[in-house]
This record gives sequence, C-alpha cells and structure tokens, in this order.
Amino acid sequence: MALRQDPHVLVVGGSDSSGGAGIARDIETISCIGLRTCVAVTAVTVQTHQSVTAIHHMQPSLVADQMRAALRANKVSAIKIGMLSAGRVIAAVAAVLREHPRIPAVLDPVLASSSGRQLLEPAAIGVLKRDLMPLCRLVTPNLVELAILTGAELAADDEDVLRQGRRLLAAGPRAVLLKGGHAIGARSIDILLSSDQEPVRFDMPRLAGSMRGTGCILASAIAAHLAMAKSLEDSVQGAKQRVFEQLMEVST
Repeated sequence: MALRQDPHVLVVGGSDSSGGAGIARDIETISCIGLRTCVAVTAVTVQTHQSVTAIHHMQPSLVADQMRAALRANKVSAIKIGMLSAGRVIAAVAAVLREHPRIPAVLDPVLASSSGRQLLEPAAIGVLKRDLMPLCRLVTPNLVELAILTGAELAADDEDVLRQGRRLLAAGPRAVLLKGGHAIGARSIDILLSSDQEPVRFDMPRLAGSMRGTGCILASAIAAHLAMAKSLEDSVQGAKQRVFEQLMEVST
C-alpha cells in the first residue's frame, strides 16, 4: 500500500475522552500539517474538560508491542511521546527507542492534567530523566513541569528559567524547549536550549483565556516538522505558529 510509505508520526500517549488533549489532539494537529499518524496507547482516561475521573493503564509490554507494530507497518519519521503514567511504561518505551536511534523523538513530559490530576507516578520521574530523556531529540516542559523535574521552586524570572533548563539539559536530552505559558506578561516567550548553541527565544503575543491541550499540540507539531526533515529551530518556529493560529481561532 502506498500509504505505508508516507511519512508518519508515531504518537505514544494517553487517550482523552473529552477530545481536549492527548492522542485526539495529537492526531488532529499532525493531520493539519499534512502527515499521517500511527499510535501506541499508554492509558485510557475518563475525563471532561473540567476533571479526570478514572485512568486505566496499559501493560508495559502492550505499549511496547504497539510501538513495534506501528514501526513495522509504516515509515515512521518522528515519534511524539506524551502521557506515560508509570516507570515500567517509561522503561518499555525507552527500550523501543533504543532499537530505532535514528528516528527523532519529542517528549512532552506530562506530569498532571490541566485540572490537577496526577498523571505520572512521582517515583517514575527519576526513571523518566535517567532512561528516556537521553534518547530524546527534544523535551518540552512548561515551567511547572520544569520545576518538578529539577526539584526546584517555580522559576521567578528568566534567569531562573535558564538555570533550571540547563540543569534539565544536563540530564541528557539533546535539547529542551522551556515553555513560557505559565509565566506572566504581555508576551509569551519559549526558550530553546541545546548544548551546542546559544539559547534561542521564540516571542509571541500572550492571548487572553486558556485552551486545553496546547502542550500536546506544540509537541506534536514539532514532531511533524521534524518528520519533514526540518531543523529543530525551524520545527519549533513552525509549530509555535501553528499553536498561535489555533488559539486565535478559539479566541475569536
């Protein structure tokens, strides 16, 4: 089949019954950019836009088997990773990534839902940093996730953000994108950090209101651009523009 040879993004993450985040948002975003998706479900959640009422976790071996089947079936050019839920699932995903080191992986370190429900076991954070992050082309924490991942207080200013970001970069990912959505001010600034270049800032107007799933959208859009063999900086810039356009549609 011709479709098997089209570039795909493999999405690894949880389902969201409301459609506001998770795999539903990932597929929607990647399709809008013009690429195909294949999936490995890590958890099934029962949620509305206001709360998460139940989470059913997939067995680690099932997650890994889904990934391997998707990789056999399609031409996977990038991998986007979202909700992982447990250390054993993280280890299973990492094992598959090690089998395919040439495929760029983007990790959105989902620690909690927008409503505050914990989505990753606290004991699994160390596994995430030790076993998975070093295998990823990019990790995309917001400021709350950044503080938790580095064991620090929420960053109070740009200097704090950079300090925490460099600490996370030392954990092994090739690059980190520090998302400024939880900061204050008229401008929303994301900072791309990597070991081989100066920080790159992406500065856009901060829109009023809020929208669920923006982290999913951004990480998926970056993965889609990487699948099209874009540079990391160009991928982030294109993805930021995609998120901005979608937020504009919602706010108007």
